[in-house]
Formats: sequence, structure tokens, C-alpha cells
Amino acid sequence: MNVTRSIILFLAAALFEIGGAWLVWQGVREHRGWLWIGAGVIALGLYGFFATLQPDANFGRILAAYGGVFVAGSLVWGMVVDGFRPDRWDVTGALICLVGVAIIMYAPRGAAG
Repeated sequence: MNVTRSIILFLAAALFEIGGAWLVWQGVREHRGWLWIGAGVIALGLYGFFATLQPDANFGRILAAYGGVFVAGSLVWGMVVDGFRPDRWDVTGALICLVGVAIIMYAPRGAAG
């Protein structure tokens, strides 16, 4: 159950961080204005909140693992929202990152951790 909860939290965090960064990008680079930027800042704050809900209490571990989720999620976001088509190297790199997430977050650890 903790793994499922953790994965759901990573997906929610990715949605808010990538979405928030995209909103800021749209507000600044695409000249959509302060409303878009403000919405992006709020979404980025929500990302930080979701990260704190992870079952693991180690900040460094959570943020390191989230880096891999961010890499893969960013490619998916680009495909869905912006029509980006990743090549095989993008996909390979994202899969390597997700393997790293799984090792960091879900590898069995003894008392020494």
C-alpha cells in the first residue's frame, strides 16, 4: 500500500510541478501574462506540499527520486500538451531515470538504511 501511495503522490507532484513550470513558461515566454504566471506559482507550491506527503521521511531521498519522475513526466507532458515527439534516446533516458527512482525509493533496506 505504501508503494502505491508513494507512486500516486509522485504523479500528483509531477502534475503540479511540471504544470506549474509550464504555466510560468506560457506566461513569460508566450506572453500570456501575470494570471498564467500566478497560477504557475500556486501549482509549484502545491508540488512542494505533495512532496511532503511521501511515506519516506528523508527529504534528500524524496527529491532525488522525484528528479527521475520529473524527467519522465516532462517528456510525457511535452507529448500530451505541446505535441513533442521524443526519440528513442529520450525514452531510454527516461526509463533509466525511472529505474533509478525504483531503486532509490523501493529497494529493501535494513536497519542501517
